[in-house]
Amino acid sequence: MTALTRVAAIYRYSLPMEAGVVLRNQRLKTRDGLLIHLQQDGQQGWGEIAPLPEFSQETLDQAQQATLAWGQAWAAGELPAESELPSVAFGTSCALAELAGQLPMQADYRKAPLCTGDPDELFDLLAALPGEKVAKVKVGMYEAVRDGMVVNVLLEALPDLKLRLDANRSWSRAKADGFAKYVNPAWRDRIAFLEEPCKTRDESREFALATGIAIAWDESVREADFVVQAEPGVAAIVIKPTLVGSLARCRELVMQAHQAGLVAVISSSIESSLGLTQLARIAHWLTPQTVPGLDTLNLMQAQLIRNWPESTLPLLGIDTLECVWRS
Repeated sequence: MTALTRVAAIYRYSLPMEAGVVLRNQRLKTRDGLLIHLQQDGQQGWGEIAPLPEFSQETLDQAQQATLAWGQAWAAGELPAESELPSVAFGTSCALAELAGQLPMQADYRKAPLCTGDPDELFDLLAALPGEKVAKVKVGMYEAVRDGMVVNVLLEALPDLKLRLDANRSWSRAKADGFAKYVNPAWRDRIAFLEEPCKTRDESREFALATGIAIAWDESVREADFVVQAEPGVAAIVIKPTLVGSLARCRELVMQAHQAGLVAVISSSIESSLGLTQLARIAHWLTPQTVPGLDTLNLMQAQLIRNWPESTLPLLGIDTLECVWRS
């Protein structure tokens, strides 16, 4: 293809967040990111590049520089190398996949509802869920004992509920054991998994074996020494593409997980509705048997470019975005 057949543009967005969204140590007031738009021979592809503060290794400014260099090379007719920055590798690979018709349109819009506050709010929502009842609860932000009691109440009240829990490595082994003490042993097998309960992998492994509560790797998946393998007490890996890298890397991880007998869960890094709808398509394509972890749109006050089904949030169009660069 000649360079003349290619048109690329990069946009920057800033979406207001609902009050009270806290990431580790900071309050997130806006979700900021980039969109890349590729056009060639009547086809088009979009990708979202949105490093997540405190979780991504790169900043948005670094991602913007790398995306600009990638976009200029692509528009000049090259096939640029995959970026070393995960968010850039993911967004550009999605745009290329859409352009080539390689990202299937069918999507898995099921989501494990995220419980960040009062468990009472979850009861009606979960009771009305069709099919498999799966919810996610963030633990580790309050006292471990309180978390254990909340989880126990949910499992007791809804006998067909399975819970995914996420502790983000916030507990010492003693605190993790304190949590487990308040969860009825008869219900622990309905905890699908607890993501990274302890500060180290070894402590998390020991916790799983001692309590019978299955764990999942999340942060570990993004570390250089991580190997996907079957281990006692380990049920799943959580793949957050914005933090992991390209579509090819995500596919490789899913394949390795399935070969090891582990569940692979495609999960959000608080992308916009455009990014979330792509994650729903990736989930349907790569992990069709597993409910993805995509219940983050309501943390925002608006959608972007593409609608999430049944969302009532206003939809912002391309005309509302700052164009950073156009070929």
